[in-house]
Amino acid sequence: MGRNKDFTVFWLGQALSVLGGSISLLALPLLVLGATGSLVQMGLITVISGATGIGTGIFAGYVVDRVDRRRLMIVCDLLRAALFCAVPVVWWACGPRIWLLYALTALATVLTTLFDVAYVTAVPQLVRAEDLTAANGRLMGTFAVGTLLGPVAAGSLAATVGAERALAVDGATFLVSAASLAWVRFGKPAEGGGAGGGERAEPAAGVLREVFVVGFRFLWTHPLLRPLTVLLTLLTFVTMGATDLMIYRVQEDLGRTPTTVGYVIAVSGTGVVAAALTAGRLRRTFGFGPCWLASVAMIGIAVAVTGASRSVPVIAALAAVFMFGVTLAGVCSMTLRQEVTPDHLLGRVTSAFWTVHNASGPVGAAVLTVLAARHGVPAVSLAAGAFCLLVLGAGLLSPLRARPAEPEQGVQCGREGGLGA
Repeated sequence: MGRNKDFTVFWLGQALSVLGGSISLLALPLLVLGATGSLVQMGLITVISGATGIGTGIFAGYVVDRVDRRRLMIVCDLLRAALFCAVPVVWWACGPRIWLLYALTALATVLTTLFDVAYVTAVPQLVRAEDLTAANGRLMGTFAVGTLLGPVAAGSLAATVGAERALAVDGATFLVSAASLAWVRFGKPAEGGGAGGGERAEPAAGVLREVFVVGFRFLWTHPLLRPLTVLLTLLTFVTMGATDLMIYRVQEDLGRTPTTVGYVIAVSGTGVVAAALTAGRLRRTFGFGPCWLASVAMIGIAVAVTGASRSVPVIAALAAVFMFGVTLAGVCSMTLRQEVTPDHLLGRVTSAFWTVHNASGPVGAAVLTVLAARHGVPAVSLAAGAFCLLVLGAGLLSPLRARPAEPEQGVQCGREGGLGA
């Protein structure tokens, strides 16, 4: 894989894009919080993002399985660049407009969902099946650098030039991503599948069936993907709003600056680095189920302690544990799906998986932020951590507790690999 120039260009371009995304991850809620001072308003951004992602996820896989994936990703990058670069212009010309952030969040989420599904299905066309673990490790390791540097840059930019200008930096990274994708040549998908797929046109009823049913059916009939999807749906109820609670805890409850928030999130990126470096080895040693269930335990403990502690170093350390768990679980679940899903279904299965398990995220983010505004972050965080441990208990009673020796080779199709959660 070291001589795979297409993968290398793809890898470096997406690493820079993730750096920009990490900036927006902090800059956007800080922009809302600075303009409104409201935890609920900040949580509403998360709710809009999650809800829009669910709606887009219903049809994203169908689109990705039938179009040129590289061109789709380039278009998504260019449109996202325009959206994020428009924010500082509007702020300068008209002053803060919170409605614009809501609209931007919804539109950017549509584009990001399409891009992410295409990204996951495109990676198998760049690496060989035997390079799956190495590709995942390299992508996640490099992305971890963006996770480390992005929040620091966002905190510094927000404190000096304003959070709205920090969003423009993210817009610029999308332009670089689009340019890198223009240089990449994707291999042909496995015979019988892939973008376009050579499939004949279907009547409207057949299209609806393809959009809504095929991916869900594959998930539901697979002995590991079914419990994984159900339990991850429950877990996402907590995790999607956890970052909002942490940001509010550090900046409002403890009275720290945006720069401090940026450093806390940057420290949490060390968890991403550690998971990226060890995920392949851990999965080979212990198997998918034990690794995923251990991740749930780490997430639950981290959420509870992070929200209750008054020590910024402790919060930062537990945020790193949280991100280690999230990253390890994501690498393991994405790899499993790509190992057992035929290429011509991979877009729809990925889209269905994200749609189902993300469905609880906006509701959870809304519930957590509203309850935290009324009862305080510590009490809500402790309850959320306990909920994660209940998910762990359910997982220990499911087929996930077993350690499968190998993926189910009978359902593999073509070159598979990639990254995602």
